[in-house]
Amino acid sequence: MSHRIDRALLAPLLAALLAGGGFSGALDLKSAGPAPVPLTPRERALHALNRLAFGPRPGDVDRVVAMGASAWIEAQLTPETIPDPAVAARLADYPTLAMSQEEIFDTFQRPLQEARRQRRLAAADPGRTGDSGATADAAAEEEMRNAIPPEKRPRRVIEELSAARVLRAAYSERQANEVLVDFWMNHFNVYAAKGLDRVLVTSFERDVVRPRIWGRFEDLLLATAKSPAMLFYLDNAQSVADPEHRPPPPARARFFGGPGFASRPRMESGPGNLSARKGGLNENYARELMELHTLGVDGGYTQKDVTELARVLTGWSIDRNGGPGFVFRPRVHDAHAKTVLGHVFSAGGGIEEGERMIHILAHHPATARRIAFQLCQRLVADEPPPALVERVAKKFLAADGDLRQTVRAVVQSPEFFDSRYYRAKVKSPLEYVVSAIRAAGGETNARAPILRELTQMGEPLYLCQPPTGYSDAASAWVNTGALVARLNFALALAANRLAGTQVDLARLVSAEETADPMKSVAALSKALLGGELSPETRASIEKRLENRGAPSDAVPSSNMQLPMIAGLILGSPEFQRQ
Repeated sequence: MSHRIDRALLAPLLAALLAGGGFSGALDLKSAGPAPVPLTPRERALHALNRLAFGPRPGDVDRVVAMGASAWIEAQLTPETIPDPAVAARLADYPTLAMSQEEIFDTFQRPLQEARRQRRLAAADPGRTGDSGATADAAAEEEMRNAIPPEKRPRRVIEELSAARVLRAAYSERQANEVLVDFWMNHFNVYAAKGLDRVLVTSFERDVVRPRIWGRFEDLLLATAKSPAMLFYLDNAQSVADPEHRPPPPARARFFGGPGFASRPRMESGPGNLSARKGGLNENYARELMELHTLGVDGGYTQKDVTELARVLTGWSIDRNGGPGFVFRPRVHDAHAKTVLGHVFSAGGGIEEGERMIHILAHHPATARRIAFQLCQRLVADEPPPALVERVAKKFLAADGDLRQTVRAVVQSPEFFDSRYYRAKVKSPLEYVVSAIRAAGGETNARAPILRELTQMGEPLYLCQPPTGYSDAASAWVNTGALVARLNFALALAANRLAGTQVDLARLVSAEETADPMKSVAALSKALLGGELSPETRASIEKRLENRGAPSDAVPSSNMQLPMIAGLILGSPEFQRQ
């Protein structure tokens, strides 16, 4: 029996999700009501686990209450001190995660390039026989695919990386670290389906982003600026100065062979020799560097600044000789004078111009406000209090962009535990799927079935095409189609209809509670949600239980009532908020 269900059967819950009893009512925080009531210790624990973790597992709330929410948070801000052997063991099943950038390139990209080269040679062969046109092209494409075994195709890299992201979110003890990795991977988004990025994004996350999210923002920004994945995604690798702005070629040196003579230095040649290619200035990365990564769209820069910054960054490219890495190509760098945001660069500069601009942008007050706003939006509210944003921005600047201190300023603020922001945000698909698995005490291998569910909900991992990354705001996720996909997932998860993922609901309720549907609702509400089911949602679930005997292939039989109840609770408006 399929786990997909008729929308008509879910009408009451969908109405609650989309109307006053669901998201929209809970998210209306603009009106100044009475002074908020302080959160209870259990509410503080649940709030911390929802914002700085991917939701609680069975028993987590009690553990955080006993420890104290503030103490748990402080421990999470130093993830390097938290042992995490269970996650390391799970990730061992995904060998591409441990491969160097060169190994990934040689294993998954070079065979594809060779297959394509052979295909071009065959197509150009004057002695080629057989059908021409579409039939021949289709046959050549099929031959090329068959030449590469599935385990060596680039898509495996993204599949394993996506599974690893889910596994870390579901099982890591370093939960705040995983929340912040998700935040920064969206801030510095790279679209993995774009050509070479299929084999670059593993190193981008592992070697560029993860090691720097608790350090200085300037270091993270510079590392992303020199990342082959970013340079390829936003086209800076092909950005070259106009010919009249390039430095003159160096005088040709004469080399003689034999003992006692210097060997010829390596020259830029082959695919990486951009100086020999046709091309011009590309502003994509310069624009996103200012608009998305630092200053923000209202950060005070002009189109002229974008163009001048693009000139500053000419020559920042990719060395494709032996595993893609960063290379600066002085021969295609714009050697003329430039001015960006009022900062003057004299003629004759090189890579230091870009490094200086990275420093300037990282320390700009507009950057501080943008980073502060985005962190407050992720951790507090879709529309965070302006006073909080300003305080966090000041801390960012005073701490030289120290990201640990900046995050601490957010989570130690009075606003973080303000009851007006309790369950005031909507979970993204990743947050929702992982939190449901964690709440039910589930086991998952995070392979294709789970990844397909994320795609159905609108968040295929590493495949956000716009440079904005996936949104933290409810408006991006609240629509009827996405909510139906969430409810379908919840019911499939609870009924153990997702291959590779298992939950044991019997561990969450007693035999007496299982025998009584209404007691099951109360028990599962407490276990999965903390007992905070609204009267409207509870009434919808009870009505669904009353109609469970209706003649429909989509209605589970009575022996499936526990999974059905759990699925409806996991699909409820209350569970989808954090």
